[in-house]
Amino acid sequence: MSEQDLSAAKRRRTRSAVKAYVASLSGTALEYYDFAIYSVASALVFPKIFFPGNDEFVGLLLSFSTFAVGYLARPIGGIFFGRLGDKIGRRHVLVITLLLIGIATVLIGVLPDYSVLGIWAPALLVLLRLAQGIGVGGEWGGAVLLSSEFGNPRRRGFWSSAAQIGPPAGNLMANGVLALLAATLSTADFLGWGWRVAFLASALLVVFGLVIRLKLEETPIFQALVEKDERSNAPVTEVFKTQPRALVSAALSRLFPDVMYSLFTVYVAVYATTQLGLNTGNVLAAILIGSACQMCVIPLAGILTDIYNRRLVYALSAVGAAIYIPLFFIMTQDKSPLTFTIGVAAALSIQGLMYGPQAAYITEQFPARLRYAGSSLAYTLAGVVGGAIAPLVFTALSAANGGSWHFIAVYLSAMCVITVIGMAIGRNPRPEEDLRLVDEAHV
Repeated sequence: MSEQDLSAAKRRRTRSAVKAYVASLSGTALEYYDFAIYSVASALVFPKIFFPGNDEFVGLLLSFSTFAVGYLARPIGGIFFGRLGDKIGRRHVLVITLLLIGIATVLIGVLPDYSVLGIWAPALLVLLRLAQGIGVGGEWGGAVLLSSEFGNPRRRGFWSSAAQIGPPAGNLMANGVLALLAATLSTADFLGWGWRVAFLASALLVVFGLVIRLKLEETPIFQALVEKDERSNAPVTEVFKTQPRALVSAALSRLFPDVMYSLFTVYVAVYATTQLGLNTGNVLAAILIGSACQMCVIPLAGILTDIYNRRLVYALSAVGAAIYIPLFFIMTQDKSPLTFTIGVAAALSIQGLMYGPQAAYITEQFPARLRYAGSSLAYTLAGVVGGAIAPLVFTALSAANGGSWHFIAVYLSAMCVITVIGMAIGRNPRPEEDLRLVDEAHV
């Protein structure tokens, strides 16, 4: 191949990688917009309209239980779509997951409340939340592989960060819409119909995401697996049989960042309004600013771990985050909206130092032929014991300790230790494996 042909091929690969990066980021942002508006609504809206007749604490626990269903459903999506992703390809699965989450979110937006349907209202809410969770369980692994398998494997920290930017971007959009609605509507109108606007707006976002994803090609890695006939016939079973250490390491690496994210995007709304006396607008603004800061940190953190040892940077960031959490609670005792906003922004930025390289770390624990299934399983199984129950644990620990935050800080510290253990038993990147696979297949 001539030098001119090599240069042209390199430009094509770069354009494909950039296109995949944008598709991964935009797709996960749209899907996590759906997930994020549910998260905020579970703290501020659903206890009042889907679980009335209970005291405030019970209503909050019931609402957070429906929030947890989304996490509990993720392993179902991880198993089902992870298997499909390693058998039929990344691209097709990502279109299905986008539609699943989008349709469920729009239906939540038109779901009558308890005053109309009675007990069927929360029952249907749980069912639709289940569909959301199944979709997200299959989405994440594919979105990560979409960007990372088009990009240079030696720069996997950066290329994989596309899918990691999606959640704070979706959170930013969700909180922005909800903050605008809360600021322009009365409390009665917001609880009556205003919150539904945010859910219904998802329809437009899903159409945009579908247009992008339907134009994508399959990743070079999956094309190479097809050409060499190296796809697994039973990827989920094979992961459990041959990759137990990788699965445990990848799952443990996710626990602390996941729990910390739940603390500063879900439970913090309850803490600020009940313990600090701040209003809903203060909370939404703080999460909005924090998510914007986190979006900037995530790709930089991915680049940082491409330069330095990924496991070391990840572990040090986890320790720093654990130290910061009690400082956040201490500094916000002045009950100032400004201090609270600075505290949340700093927390989400620190969390971004772990979240940025998380996708690269998890995916590189598994060989290419098992990567979709392995990554999805690790991501979703960790979510069940991490983010799923975290808001419930926070609420229970706070109530048991008279509203104090000390037990919550201890809980986060324990999660930090577990994540550092995950880093210790994991493996370092092996980009030569992917490079050799593509070269041998001539993709």
